[in-house]
Amino acid sequence: MLHDVVIVGAGPVGATAALALAQSDLDVVTLDARAEGAIGRSDRSLALSHGSRLIFERLGVWGEVATAKDAVTPIRAIDISQRGGFGHARLDAAEHGLPALGYVVSYRALQGALDAALERAARSVLHGASVNRITATSAFAKVETERDSQHHEYTARLVAVADGGGRLLPGLARRHHDYGQVALIGKAWPREPHHGLAFERFTPAGPMALLPEGDHYGFVWTTTPSEGERLRVLSDGEFLRALAEHFGPCLDGRSSEAAFVRVEGRRVFPLMLDFAGRIVGERVALMGNAAQALHPIAGQGFNLGVRDAYELARELLATPRDEIGARDRLARYARRRQPDRIAGIALTHGLLGVFGTDAEWLAWPRGLALTLLDALPTAKRMFARAMLFGVR
Repeated sequence: MLHDVVIVGAGPVGATAALALAQSDLDVVTLDARAEGAIGRSDRSLALSHGSRLIFERLGVWGEVATAKDAVTPIRAIDISQRGGFGHARLDAAEHGLPALGYVVSYRALQGALDAALERAARSVLHGASVNRITATSAFAKVETERDSQHHEYTARLVAVADGGGRLLPGLARRHHDYGQVALIGKAWPREPHHGLAFERFTPAGPMALLPEGDHYGFVWTTTPSEGERLRVLSDGEFLRALAEHFGPCLDGRSSEAAFVRVEGRRVFPLMLDFAGRIVGERVALMGNAAQALHPIAGQGFNLGVRDAYELARELLATPRDEIGARDRLARYARRRQPDRIAGIALTHGLLGVFGTDAEWLAWPRGLALTLLDALPTAKRMFARAMLFGVR
């Protein structure tokens, strides 16, 4: 049987593409390695831009996410500064006429809402399907899976890959850069309410972020592997003092002894940049982490993936059935995504190059850049728009 589209991966990115196609008459099959009913990554939170919220509103899932208990925390402003140098900028949702710049969202709540919406739409999601291989000819693509200890094959005009792109598609060359850094993540409870204010703090060892989440902050602390391990095993009191010291006066001037009262869940993971040189191949399109996995600075990676999925679905909906997967149609998708994709990769990698270094001569240019960003309304609007909606 020849399907129109096979989607590999029903996580938030793959499910976004499947749901965006749900009201069409296209024959779409979605394959997911999760067991049916399993959510996975239950303790993870996602930083959603306002633009991603609009996509989920169009798909009819945002209301369910937003009304789930403790699932969504609005980011009403972002404070940006550098440690050991001048310069400061603040982005405020009110300046842009928005209810929030973004949202910290429970992965479990978002995935659950997407799963439920696909079930209501009676769209086929085959769980427990581990994809082993993808091959293609000029006429169709074939996906080979293991499911219930049995081998299955699916043929389609197009295979859209959200998970496992590097492993499944060796023909699409990937570029890999190990930053030699780790991210220490966890949750810290402030002594005073956060009021939806997030912090991005650039330090010589790398960027740090505090994201408001419920009654606490989720923190991301970029540092060296050895320092990350040292911080991970510090006593709670010592760690909270170190955290407050690194954020310094941007925490409303509170002393390191008073800024935070509790910490939980410290974990460390390595940081790297991994992306495909091309996001389309013979009868194949990449989106999300299969297309690019970015450093978490500025929270661009997940939102870039959501836009990938939505724009691919838009392209497919505008394509006659017998042209789905054709080279010229896939080339159109690649051209449409290229500016946003290049900007996302360049922004995260470039910020690390300029702000994530201890080179003293860069302290003044960094401070000037932050000062100008804060002082020039046009520059601030352009920067905020790129962060919220991507680059077109």
